[in-house]
Amino acid sequence: MMIIGIDPGTRITGYGIINEQDGIISCVEYGAIKNSPKLSVWECQLRIFDGISKIISEYKIDAVAVESQFFSKNPDSTMKIGAARSVALLPASRAGLPISEYAPKRVKKAIVGTGNATKSQMQHMIQKILNIREQITPEDAADALGIAVCHLHNHQLMERLK
Repeated sequence: MMIIGIDPGTRITGYGIINEQDGIISCVEYGAIKNSPKLSVWECQLRIFDGISKIISEYKIDAVAVESQFFSKNPDSTMKIGAARSVALLPASRAGLPISEYAPKRVKKAIVGTGNATKSQMQHMIQKILNIREQITPEDAADALGIAVCHLHNHQLMERLK
């Protein structure tokens, strides 16, 4: 099963692709779609859409996992992140891929064991789980890998319950 995790953001949208085969989880690729602050919100959205579209067309993705909607005290930030999330998921919808959403605390609990884990704790555990020696940069890519691993664990649990 090949899963892409997406950590959406207007300026940086992290992604991470993992593969599970015969009980072994491996990291296929990770990175980020980075947008300059000089770009308009529309240009950023188009770059996110194009970037995720390209990734989905290059890999045989079976499922998509994304961080659930983020709510901020700043309504403008919430709207921008929501728009980035939507354009990141459009290519997956177009490809007919199943999309699952996970709250940040749920991802942290699945990876570290506590919903209040720090970024560095998440980074460390993702490196251990996926046997990645170098530090994963940017942090958004590490978060995306965490979202993908959380989805894999959830999927495996649901399969066992069937």
